[in-house]
Amino acid sequence: MIVTITLTPALDKTVTLPGFAVDKVNRVQSMRLDAGGKGINVSKVLKALGTDSVACGILGGGTGRFIQNSLTEAGIACDFAQVPQDTRTNLKVIDPVNHTNTDINEAGAPVSEETLEEVFARAAAHLHKDDIVVLAGKAPQGTADTIFADWTKRFRELGVKVYMDADAALLIAGAAAKPALIKPNDEELSRLMGRKFAGIDEMAAAARELVAGGIETVVVSLGGDGALFVRKDQTLRGKGLKVPVLSTVGAGDSMMATLCHGVETGMSFIDTCRLAMAVSAATVMCSGTQAASMDTVRELLPKVEIETL
Repeated sequence: MIVTITLTPALDKTVTLPGFAVDKVNRVQSMRLDAGGKGINVSKVLKALGTDSVACGILGGGTGRFIQNSLTEAGIACDFAQVPQDTRTNLKVIDPVNHTNTDINEAGAPVSEETLEEVFARAAAHLHKDDIVVLAGKAPQGTADTIFADWTKRFRELGVKVYMDADAALLIAGAAAKPALIKPNDEELSRLMGRKFAGIDEMAAAARELVAGGIETVVVSLGGDGALFVRKDQTLRGKGLKVPVLSTVGAGDSMMATLCHGVETGMSFIDTCRLAMAVSAATVMCSGTQAASMDTVRELLPKVEIETL
């Protein structure tokens, strides 16, 4: 079983605005609404890959109902704690003329310790030894930066593998708790290690340091340059695919979903990494935060290049 936890989900409103300009009247060419948030995005991609998950987290108000209904209609199991406040709405502005993607994200409301404990209990009720829980995204306002670290220790006591995708203080504290997998991008890795990197070889060496320190797998997203996949016996680099980009939102979440899918289905590490590169590339070809087309994934898969470092 795979459980995803999104403490700060969002209703993602994606608008296409050709020639987006500040201090001008901008006219929307098209718009779409999606259930969003990093863990929710992971659940959506897992569903597209044919692997079930349970989406957990915190929802509230009309936007929360929209998100839950959207996931239910897509066949994704949900077990969210409910709060009175409306779940936030995030605006994604895509400008196909200037080739820009602009995110305008709401902060979201604070939540109580009781609500956070309810989320943990709901997630834990679905998990058994060797299952995977994905801790992804940000924590609500006012929540301790150690929450992912604390939950990592508690889930590990249950025999559950924690896959973490966080940034800043959440990642620094969380990584110290030794989750099974972390997925920073290059900038997040630099902040985590407290130093800048001159190139991919130095980033790979830093990832190996983290693996030697007790994290089983470190995946470093490199944007258009691909990704690094590091574990004790292997350091792989997936080269970035050249594809038309409609939206970069959710590419990292697609990679996380594929890593979970690979473990759940018993794929080899290198085949999982190859599929992760194809799914991530297919995702950026989609508008909004919709899951990638599996037809596109199958077309891209033979083009993926993986090298051993």
